[in-house]
Amino acid sequence: MSRTIRRGGPPQRRAPVANRRRVAKQSFGDRMIAKLPLSEDGLRRVVTWTVLGGVGAAALFVASLLGVPQAIGVGIAEAGARAGLRIEQVDITGLKRMDRETVYAIALEDQPSRAMLRVDLARVRERLLAYGWIADAYVARRLPDRLLIHITEREPAAVWQDNGQLTLIDAEGRLLAPVDAAHMPNLPLVIGPGADRQEAGYQALLAAAPALKPRIRAATWIGNRRWDLTFDSGETLALPQDNAAQALVKFAQLDGARSLLGKGWLRFDMRDPAKLVARRPGQDRASALADDGRADEGAGGGAGTTGDDGTGNKTSEARAGDAARGQEA
Repeated sequence: MSRTIRRGGPPQRRAPVANRRRVAKQSFGDRMIAKLPLSEDGLRRVVTWTVLGGVGAAALFVASLLGVPQAIGVGIAEAGARAGLRIEQVDITGLKRMDRETVYAIALEDQPSRAMLRVDLARVRERLLAYGWIADAYVARRLPDRLLIHITEREPAAVWQDNGQLTLIDAEGRLLAPVDAAHMPNLPLVIGPGADRQEAGYQALLAAAPALKPRIRAATWIGNRRWDLTFDSGETLALPQDNAAQALVKFAQLDGARSLLGKGWLRFDMRDPAKLVARRPGQDRASALADDGRADEGAGGGAGTTGDDGTGNKTSEARAGDAARGQEA
């Protein structure tokens, strides 16, 4: 039995496929650079100038450490001084009590030279403001050769006495200048340790009773808590620690109604809010004054005591029915 084998045609060969080139994938950085509105040459120039700028900044930093720019600036300033940019005149305005030479010395002290361009205006103003009398200062150049200084002085408000020393102070208690006892200004006198720091409160106290203000010659700060007022007629008024202004107003009303001052009284005591206690010279008993200003000898009775007013001066004082209060001054 024979087998017939059919053979088909020759196997078909597939057409050769053209070689495909692999496209390299762009990195994220390349894609971002491609989006920049710069050509390749432009981007190269930017990179170049950035590198050069960084190198230049580093060079300037090193030069500044070595003082090169400062030396150049000093040289330019001194050259300008030789050309006429040099301080020849200092115009000072606003002075009332200060000495002109003092301001002149403060402004020009520590100046390395008179070269106008080397004057540190901010530093000059800072030195001026450190001086007690000066509340504010304006400093400017007027080229080629003038320095302008305008001073705003502090206003003296009182004389502070402490340990025998007299000092002029302003309304905030800032020390201004020493005072000669032979030439006392017509200003209130505040006495005692810490009285300078109470000046603002003392001014408010005086403002509460303006009718009495011209008659008050001194105020002693007692125990760092209250005031004793001394009048031009010689009397002393002891004010309470609390509500001192209210007590002073009440005393002003009594004085306006009955003229308590200048009538021979030595001391008034208002530390007890319920009554006003007064004493005459030579009395060993105090008198409580009624609201109409008349003395009630039996109401305020108390033997006279001697206490220390806190400033080293002994003062005679009557107890106002309260031993603790009688010992306070």
